[in-house]
Amino acid sequence: MINLAQPRKPRRPSLTPMIDVVFLLLVFFMLASRFGLDQVLPLPMAGSGGEYDGPPRLIDISPETVSVNGVTVTEAGLAEAIAPLVKAPSDMLILRGQEGATLQRIVTITDALRAAGYTAIVLVE
Repeated sequence: MINLAQPRKPRRPSLTPMIDVVFLLLVFFMLASRFGLDQVLPLPMAGSGGEYDGPPRLIDISPETVSVNGVTVTEAGLAEAIAPLVKAPSDMLILRGQEGATLQRIVTITDALRAAGYTAIVLVE
């Protein structure tokens, strides 16, 4: 049997679809990634230990109110409400976020306490 058809050269695979997929992946990962620096909260967690001395100093932070040992106070009067409970600004204060409190609210209260001179702030769940 004689084959009169011309022999074909083997085709090389096209790289265009692979290049398209690579560029689509590149665009996806660029859009899905986060550009910017994450900030670290300088709050130790309660599990890291530490020494607690003196009366209770529990600050509950809810979405609308702040309370010290169960007594609701204003944000402006928070430092004055804590003052009789501490011997020194380095005494430990315990922050506890309530249901619905955002992280930004906790950070705002922490910044207010640091501005008032308190240095030992612990965040508990």
